Amino acid sequence: EFDATITQMGRSHVQVHIGTHHAVEREPGVAVHLAVGMPANERMDWLVEKATELGVASIQPLMTERSVLRLAGERAEKKTAHWQSVAIAACEQCGGNRVPQVWPVRTLAAWLQALAPKPPHDARWLLSLADGASPLRQHLAHGVAHDTLFLSGPEGGFSAAEEVAAAAWGFAPVTLGPRVLRAETAALTALARLLA
Repeated sequence: EFDATITQMGRSHVQVHIGTHHAVEREPGVAVHLAVGMPANERMDWLVEKATELGVASIQPLMTERSVLRLAGERAEKKTAHWQSVAIAACEQCGGNRVPQVWPVRTLAAWLQALAPKPPHDARWLLSLADGASPLRQHLAHGVAHDTLFLSGPEGGFSAAEEVAAAAWGFAPVTLGPRVLRAETAALTALARLLA
């Protein structure tokens, strides 16, 4: 951050004198990237806003088999631009140093295919309701990986085939506990645990 003094202001211009730099860091010490099956209605706006406040590094909106919200073409571009502006406003509100990138909408299958075969992230986790998913808290007992990619589903979660596909790309299934949370609540709960 910099000190600044407005020295002149007119109808069409503002002149500012930039002062001393202050090295203020408000971002988490880890980078958590969220790939999320888009929830319907205004819930995606709320998710982007709160994920930004928590300090998420990036957000990848995904269409999955059970997604209610279906976007393509110009409509998808407009929604992505809207979500990016939601992230900017949330970052300004919470005093963040970095605005998370909201990536263009993709299908889960296309997004998985675009991932590097060798995981570029230190950890890849898939929020799952399936039997055999280990509690996220067990993983956090060993600390949070510096660079984590977290995959969270839409309303109704991922299909069994989608979970198998994610596992093939290195995503380990984790659970938040016995309760079934709404799509946006589950993603934000996981982020809060990872970034707290």
